[in-house]
Parts: sequence; C-alpha cells; structure tokens
Amino acid sequence: MSGFENLIEGYRRFRVVDWTRQRDRWAELREGQAPRVMVIACSDSRVDPAQVFDTSPGEIFVVRNVANLVPPFERDGSRHGVSAALEFAVTQLNVTDIVVMGHGSCGGVKACLTHAFDGAEPGEGGFIAHWVDMLDTARDRVVAEHGTGDEAIRALELETVRVSLANLRTFPFIPEREAAGTLTLRGAYFAIADGVLHVMDDDGAFAPA
Repeated sequence: MSGFENLIEGYRRFRVVDWTRQRDRWAELREGQAPRVMVIACSDSRVDPAQVFDTSPGEIFVVRNVANLVPPFERDGSRHGVSAALEFAVTQLNVTDIVVMGHGSCGGVKACLTHAFDGAEPGEGGFIAHWVDMLDTARDRVVAEHGTGDEAIRALELETVRVSLANLRTFPFIPEREAAGTLTLRGAYFAIADGVLHVMDDDGAFAPA
C-alpha cells in the first residue's frame, strides 16, 4: 500500500470515528473559526502540535516550517508565507497567545550547525541553507560555547525558539498588542527522545511543563 493509500485509509477511519463523534463540533466550525492560540512549529513529521497538545479541531491555528522559524518583518515585495499567516492570526483572528515550539533531533538545526548546504543551488539544498541562515548569529554563539556536538545541537534547537520570538517582535502589530495585554508570546520545546514538553520562562530558560 502506498503512502497516499494509507492516508485514504486513515480518512475512512476518521469519517467513521472522529467525524461522527465530534459532529456537533464540525457543524459549529462550518460557520467559522475562532482559535485562541497560534502555534509555530517545525514541519518535522514527528512533532504534530495538535497531537502534542491533544487539541480538538478549531483550537489552534498552526504554521509549520523548517526549524519553526519566523523571519523578521520585511517590506521587500517577496511572498511571505509565515508573515501572512501571522498577520491573519493576530489581526483577523485576534489570537491571544503565540507559541513557538522547537523540538529535538531537528534536521534544520543540524543543517545550520554543520553548514551542510552552504553554497548549494536552490533545489539542491540552497533553499534550506538560505532559510536556516536566520540562525547564523545564534549558531556562532553556540559553537563558541559548545563546539559542534550533541550539546551544541540541543543549544541551537532552543535558540530557534528565542530567535523566532525576537523576530516576532519586529512586526509592529505584535509589540503593540503585547503592551495592551491582549497578546502573549510563549516558547516551548518538545523533546522527541522522552516525549517531554519544556516551557520557556521570562528569562529564556526552559523547564519541563
């Protein structure tokens, strides 16, 4: 059975079980969505925010990309998928919380740390290299302190959260809502090895939830 055929089998189970069990919820969602929380997470297949946080349909507005990164606010005329989703979640859905969730064993972080795709053409790793170079400043600090081993990988995985939170605050509509008390930014980290979620405090340190 192909990967897509497995998905169709999953869909059929969903129709029989979850669709029926939450029929009233789906009827409500047909009229619109009103999630309270936006989650920015990695595209990695092992870290689905809906599963980690055990949410129901309509509870979280999710953006996933390589290494759960948020680029800074830019007016360069390019197409900005993360920025568009962020703008929609904050200014149209009026979410009250944005959670940036990093994770263990992140391939994007490893690519940044090792410079695996530096100099590669787009389509051969160049898109990845240019995306994760948002972490280069943090990478330099991590390498200076930890080298390039496992400890450095974990440190840089945590830095993805801090970098993205800093970049979120370059969007004018973010700090103004923080100041008004209508929006809170939060950091989290999911350790694949043991299934533990760590939450970032106001000082940038992470501890198990």
